[in-house]
Amino acid sequence: MQLNEETLRNLIRDVIGELQGVKTEGFVKDKDPSGIFAIRTKTVKTEPFAGAEGVRLLDVTTLDEAPRMGAGIMELDHARFEWTLTYDEYDFVIDGILEIETDGRVVTGYPGDIIYIPKDSHIFFRSPNKTRYAYFVYPANWQEE
Repeated sequence: MQLNEETLRNLIRDVIGELQGVKTEGFVKDKDPSGIFAIRTKTVKTEPFAGAEGVRLLDVTTLDEAPRMGAGIMELDHARFEWTLTYDEYDFVIDGILEIETDGRVVTGYPGDIIYIPKDSHIFFRSPNKTRYAYFVYPANWQEE
């Protein structure tokens, strides 16, 4: 097995993190004792989202770390799925095109764009290609609301 530079860098970062007491969560999260942390989004490996074909996601914060706001990475691969938000959400498009459909209208986001979706919105998340974006939700414990 031959290691490429990125794999070696991630391995070293994980080992250093473990030596510093930082739990590796399947992605790189550099934590400062102050509570500030940096999530290296390129290292986040998403998981299939049950019941939605072509949709993958992974929450990247816990309620212990960030009790008021939640965050994660979502990927859509030529997908469309319906959702009603019980929280406020910002989506930052990393790659691809993210479309939010509501009442027959579409709001489109491109790499670098931010889309805000207010609580109680009934929408369809859509992507005409492979799309990756970061989501930020308030409140973090929206499932308990």
